[in-house]
Amino acid sequence: MNASLLAGRDVKQLLLEHPDIDLLLSKLESKQITGILSPKILEEITKEINLGKQEQKTQIGRTIAPINPPKIKQASRPHGLEHYDISLFETNANEVDVNLEVLFEITGNSITEGRKEDINSFFNNRFQRISAMIRQQGLPNRPITISKLIQERRSRSGYSSSTTILGMVNDPKYTKKGHFMFVLEDEGAEIDCICYKEEDNPNPIIKTGLMQDDVIAITGSFMDNNDIFRVDEFHRPPLRRHQKKSSEDGVSVAFLSDIHVGSKTFLEAQWIKMIEWFHNDPLAKTIKYLVLSGDVVDGVGIYPNQDKELAIKDLYKQYSRFAELLELLPEWVECVLLPGNHDAVRPAEPQPALEPEIQSDFNSTTFVGNPCSFRLHGVDLLSYHGKSIDDFVSMPEVSYEHPVEAMKEMLRRRHLAPTWGKKTPLSPEPEDNLIIGKIPDIFVTGHVHGHNCSEFKGTTLVCSSTWQDQTAYQRMLGFQPQPCILTIVNLKTHASASIPFA
Repeated sequence: MNASLLAGRDVKQLLLEHPDIDLLLSKLESKQITGILSPKILEEITKEINLGKQEQKTQIGRTIAPINPPKIKQASRPHGLEHYDISLFETNANEVDVNLEVLFEITGNSITEGRKEDINSFFNNRFQRISAMIRQQGLPNRPITISKLIQERRSRSGYSSSTTILGMVNDPKYTKKGHFMFVLEDEGAEIDCICYKEEDNPNPIIKTGLMQDDVIAITGSFMDNNDIFRVDEFHRPPLRRHQKKSSEDGVSVAFLSDIHVGSKTFLEAQWIKMIEWFHNDPLAKTIKYLVLSGDVVDGVGIYPNQDKELAIKDLYKQYSRFAELLELLPEWVECVLLPGNHDAVRPAEPQPALEPEIQSDFNSTTFVGNPCSFRLHGVDLLSYHGKSIDDFVSMPEVSYEHPVEAMKEMLRRRHLAPTWGKKTPLSPEPEDNLIIGKIPDIFVTGHVHGHNCSEFKGTTLVCSSTWQDQTAYQRMLGFQPQPCILTIVNLKTHASASIPFA
């Protein structure tokens, strides 16, 4: 593409098998050949290159310190390691039909007009639904409204009193002494609350904190001669140990995110290495699905001076190149692709699927919105790009180095992106479509270019690896990504494997 050449299907295999593609492109450029690259032109230039090499062999002299291109090592096969037993991945994917059911995504269902009424409906829907989850688990007292609590302040004061209220968190912060303060509001009123830091009986919220717009219930009482409500207990939606469902077919699903095709730091050699592994390794033959959780291209105009870091500066050509790279996968692999904050969709979440003009370049790919809840062979998956991790890192125990902690917090509060007006733009739909209504069997994110595959309360958590090397911005922050790790989960046994290609 950079050489202004169009390669059709009739020359693709010839190009893939060519021994020196860089020399070929250089020769074509020196002859000012552009446009459609035909097999005839390719054959003529290849003959000319071979003749030139023959002439070089007959020349007198020697080459001092020859520079050879680095050889790509064959992908590792960690068979027999503790975390990966090949006997747990036994079904050949090409023997199994696609069994994919999309349960929810926003494409075609976004009806917001961005009015104040839409925003009110959005938050009221969240409050009602998450409040209902909290009530289901049982509370110490029957909850009352905040306005009633204020009216009955005198009878609900002192340590012997106990009252439960439900509301949405506003302005959470720590005091200089380590106490935790916030405002709790419902449909009719708001009240200042404080949770004291106690050395002998520390409340877990003191350690983890809360986020703006969290929906919680609290139990406590008024402090004497003070209008601040003292919190003794916090109540969130129930999060019991989840019983995972299993597929009757032992096929596997693989996870990647943040490919960033078009960037100069896209690791194409490692991608080709993975393609070779897909065609040859026994484990790869069990992979029926590849879930791509957003940012498949680097995009254009995403951040200042991005054009200086782009190898492909046309957005549509970035997607076309990625489609070509996906086409190299074995024919039995079905891809599920959702967008991220670098993709050509609206930034506000939930995001719709990529537009049909972009989709037309792809084969064997199911396009969905972000987030997306879907089912593979009876196993429930929730895939979310993970932009809200940028907000979750404000919490004491969450960091970019440990993004899986943010995923745990999302499950605890049953919401993917609770905070309005900060780093994650939200679309004020009449219903809050970022609520986690049902705990998934597998929960996957990306965005932060890290990697993790673990289990939390019975749910498999996957933080998908990137296919981009360290960027200048990451270097400035001292952040080291974990690129080129393919995460694989068997839908029958729920065994997992993480295969490195870097």
